[in-house]
Amino acid sequence: MSRTVRALRGATTIDADTKEQVHQRVIELLEQLFVRNAVDKDDLISLVFTATEDIRSAFPAEGARKLGLGDVPLLCARELSIEDGTPMCIRVMAHLYTQRARDELHHVYLEGARGLRDDLPA
Repeated sequence: MSRTVRALRGATTIDADTKEQVHQRVIELLEQLFVRNAVDKDDLISLVFTATEDIRSAFPAEGARKLGLGDVPLLCARELSIEDGTPMCIRVMAHLYTQRARDELHHVYLEGARGLRDDLPA
């Protein structure tokens, strides 16, 4: 089977807006996303992070760099401020090469973000 470009999604929340917690939760999210989908660093094209407006202590991409992804293109943006949205939330979209079909990918939602996309395969 040939490799194709796909995107993986994931999200997590933090309990306190500190650099340490942002970094820790981003690392945990990425590790689970990569393990569950057998993603190697060389498979990665880019990572796009968003954070809700109540997160101001650190860029989520800093956590990715701590994980050794400094040579992967990383981008951070502000999540839309939606009424009743999930607070203190960090989301990621990873673009990568994979042999997996779209319906074989496992998106990862942790902490307070677990219920965001319960329609996706676990």
